[in-house]
Amino acid sequence: MTQDLEEQKSNLPKHASPNKLLFSMLALGAGVTVANLYYNQPLLGTIAGNLRATAAYTSAIPVATQFGYASGLLLVIPLGDSLERKRLILTTMAGSILALLAVAFSSSLIFLVAASYLLGLISVTPQLIVPYAAAVAPATERGRIVGIVMSGLLIGVLCSRVVSGFLAAIVGWRGVFMFGSVTVLLMALSFATILPRQKPEYRFNYLELLKSLWPIFAREKVLRKHAFIGACGFGAFSAFWTTLAFYLASRPEHFDSQVIGLFGLVGVAGALVAPISGRLADRFEARIVNGTALAVVILAFVLMNFAASSLLWLVIGVFLMDGGVQASQVSNQARIYSLAPELRNRINSIYMVIYFVGGAIGSALGSLSWSTLHWLGVCATGALMAFLALIFVLNRP
Repeated sequence: MTQDLEEQKSNLPKHASPNKLLFSMLALGAGVTVANLYYNQPLLGTIAGNLRATAAYTSAIPVATQFGYASGLLLVIPLGDSLERKRLILTTMAGSILALLAVAFSSSLIFLVAASYLLGLISVTPQLIVPYAAAVAPATERGRIVGIVMSGLLIGVLCSRVVSGFLAAIVGWRGVFMFGSVTVLLMALSFATILPRQKPEYRFNYLELLKSLWPIFAREKVLRKHAFIGACGFGAFSAFWTTLAFYLASRPEHFDSQVIGLFGLVGVAGALVAPISGRLADRFEARIVNGTALAVVILAFVLMNFAASSLLWLVIGVFLMDGGVQASQVSNQARIYSLAPELRNRINSIYMVIYFVGGAIGSALGSLSWSTLHWLGVCATGALMAFLALIFVLNRP
């Protein structure tokens, strides 16, 4: 791997910093590829009208995407500990291009849900990129580097909603997914040029990799703890974003996809705390950083409950919630990546499977809460999930 990195350095301009360029590209790539999973959220109301489906049935789209992503994390990510990682990253990007086109040309809700599951299954590129970055980062700066890449990832999550909302008003919801396929293609071409090859420390066959996941999970108590914390935090995040389109459309103003997407810009500001939380994770006890972040998430849902009186409460809440969830996530990942470098992809696979199962559960609970208790139920669900995570943070492993 050292030789590949040296060869890559020689291809850069003399004034460029190869590490800075490499990590910037990894952050950008994480953002571009993770966007695939979130284009649908501002479009749920539009899709429901276009396909003549109810809100409850249309909510199956993000749930299927998240369950598909959890499946991909379980079945694909462990390969990063056995296969050459650059090639694996490019392969998943090619698969996601095809899946985005399948979503764009879906003719029915059933087909769209199935295509969304496949899109989630293959769009695991961001979780190959994060351990890739951790592997080339100096140990003393791992938290900061993970924070930079995770910042790009979360900005991609949030900007995807902005782009999705605005593009849908111009080219329709199908055009959004066609746009996504083009951006992933361009990113893949860039990665093919700039990323150095990264060989795994050991080689395993596929069945050995899958069989090794349970013993790792059973042995690593810290991994179990932070996976549950991450799942609850992301569940709160997903409960909010899955129902936001329905909430804003139900208000007296009847906001459209463009306004819904604008709330992603508020979240982008919150995502900028990622590098800061990464530095804090390098310097302070994880419980302090994580606990503070989750307390902020709980406060955010309390404030957003007052959105009926003023949208300002919703704006403030989105900023605090996204920032808190991101800070918690960076703290979790900085902690688990320090456990066993040779197992980094499988540790990340276990963590992210549980993380996205939590997200899918949060989406389902958020949809159920919206159907029964409306916005109050959504805010209560998000606050409760963040509170469960906080309890686990405060309990020492």
